[in-house]
Amino acid sequence: MAEHGTDEPSSRTGSPDGEGQVLEDRSLLHQRLAVRELIDTEVSYLHMLQLCASDIRSRLQQLPQGDLDVLFSNIDDVIEVNNRFLHDLQETESREEEQVHLIGNLFLKFQEELERVYKVYCASYDQALLLVEAYRKEPELQREIQGIIETVVPQAGPSGLSFLLVIPLQRITKYPLLLQKILENTVPDASAYPVLQRAASALQDVNTNINEYKRRKEVASKYTKVEQLTLRERLARLNTHTLSKKTTRLSQLLKQEAGLVPKTEDKEFDDLEERFHWVSLCVTEMKNNMAVYLDNLEAFLRFRPQEYDLDIPGGPVVQYCSLMRELQLQAFPQFKQRLEGLVWQPLCSLAKALAGPQNLIKKRLDKLLDFERVEEKLLEAGSVTYEEQEARHTYQALNSLLVAELPQLNQLAMHWLGQILCTFVGLQRDLAKHVLQRAEGSLAQLPHSHLSEPAFRKLVEDTLGQTGHQLRSFQKNLDKVLPPLTTQPLLPGAERQVQALLSRYGPEKLYQVTSNISGAGTLDLTLPRGQIVALLQNKDTKGNSSRWLVDTGGHRGYVPAGKLELYRVTSSQEEVRGQEWPHKDSCHLTPEPTPAPVSSVPVVTQVVAVYPFVARSSHEVSLQAGQLVTVLEAQDKKGNPEWSLVEVNGQRGYVPSSFLARAPSPAPWGWSLPS
Repeated sequence: MAEHGTDEPSSRTGSPDGEGQVLEDRSLLHQRLAVRELIDTEVSYLHMLQLCASDIRSRLQQLPQGDLDVLFSNIDDVIEVNNRFLHDLQETESREEEQVHLIGNLFLKFQEELERVYKVYCASYDQALLLVEAYRKEPELQREIQGIIETVVPQAGPSGLSFLLVIPLQRITKYPLLLQKILENTVPDASAYPVLQRAASALQDVNTNINEYKRRKEVASKYTKVEQLTLRERLARLNTHTLSKKTTRLSQLLKQEAGLVPKTEDKEFDDLEERFHWVSLCVTEMKNNMAVYLDNLEAFLRFRPQEYDLDIPGGPVVQYCSLMRELQLQAFPQFKQRLEGLVWQPLCSLAKALAGPQNLIKKRLDKLLDFERVEEKLLEAGSVTYEEQEARHTYQALNSLLVAELPQLNQLAMHWLGQILCTFVGLQRDLAKHVLQRAEGSLAQLPHSHLSEPAFRKLVEDTLGQTGHQLRSFQKNLDKVLPPLTTQPLLPGAERQVQALLSRYGPEKLYQVTSNISGAGTLDLTLPRGQIVALLQNKDTKGNSSRWLVDTGGHRGYVPAGKLELYRVTSSQEEVRGQEWPHKDSCHLTPEPTPAPVSSVPVVTQVVAVYPFVARSSHEVSLQAGQLVTVLEAQDKKGNPEWSLVEVNGQRGYVPSSFLARAPSPAPWGWSLPS
């Protein structure tokens, strides 16, 4: 009995080895429970994601597609990654002895993929919540959404969308806790212990990086908004704080330019920024070119020669008109519609997508100046204020985000632009193919369609040569019967100006305006027909040869080249120029009769009104273009030659001298073919 009594306590308390075994068994049990919790919750989590992506998203058809993209973000990518993760996780169950070790390696294997997909989802979560709040303000819409969610996921309760959208955030933050729970129930000397430690630390880093990425996105979203503000709105935003910041930045920039303080160099960002600006320039140029192309296409569609009576009955003309009518009504409008939808609109969307990053790059420069100033103060004083520390963190967030995402943005923009160009080429090819198909039937009925291409080219060359010879012969005959060419009448009082331009630039630089010019831009000139100008440069600053830089003798500016013709200098003008510069060679052009201006006519001279004029007072008289006018005095009472006293239909009054020109002397303007 005594022996039995002494053995009893030993059996109850057990040996030290027995207690260790009990603790080890208990830890192993908790470890297996933690592993089971990880796998079971992963199955439940993935099932919930699939419900959101398939059943719920597909039933919310009353919401715009843009809202659905924000609400569910990249949930398909999350499902794809977690589906593979769960599959590998379940395979570890068949290897129970090393399961914990395999789970640790599995988390390390999926670390980068989990961070990649979850940081995108978490970054758009706040924007999704804003949409949820907006839906709650519309009771009818909110009831519909809530009804769909309760049908699919009854456990969501009144939270509805909020309950579903937060699930991925909760899951990614729970992974480190689940791993830590497995780690706590693993003996330190086990081979899986260091692997689990690294896995738990890696998932903590994943959550840290996701939070940092989300913070960067919030900072970026604050500065990527491009606001179109009026000057008054900009002035209204000015206050002492903003003025102080801008003054400090300007001071920092001036000190850097003067070499007083060092400038932060970032070769990596500078290269990325240069490439981004190059991509933006390509997009802008492509957009401008496409706008011009569409304008030209619109002008082409307005011109319909087939609708005019060409006075050529039957034959190829009828076939041509029929073909062009069909193309004008079907092929070309369809091409224009496809061009706008497949090229122009994507190009505008691409340009709009680049506006935010452009603004972000500009903001980075401002934040860099703030950062440099704070760094200087930190070195000098050893501490900075909370606001200065926030400015420092803002720059770091912007810079890190741009360095990380500009390469992808540049690549995507170039890929997008390349696809647009390929689409444009494809549309042109389709148009050519369509036109050729429509024209095949008509071409077969045209004359000479049986000829080979070389023979047809020879026929065209011979026909053009014969026609050209006939045209030159007709021109020679026409020159014989037409009166000699005359220049346009000079504006009254313009002789002195012409002589000044002639003596300064020479006759080869003088041009005359053929029709009235109305300047549209700040550097464009407004000139009347007949004005003499001197050519300074036959293109503008952008190399456009259709705009010429001219000098009127008092003003310089641009005019359309198509409204200028070389001025034929008369013999009298050359003589005056030769007297002023007797030692300088002068180019004597063929003398041409020039109508005398009003300023040189004697009193009571018959002239013609070149432009209409409306009297503004009782001292003036109205004119009609082409009306005969009698000049009584070629100046006003003060001797100003810019106004002339005239008589029109029995009424006397003043009119601008520049509106008058001497009536040309009678000339045999009629002509007849030579006998």
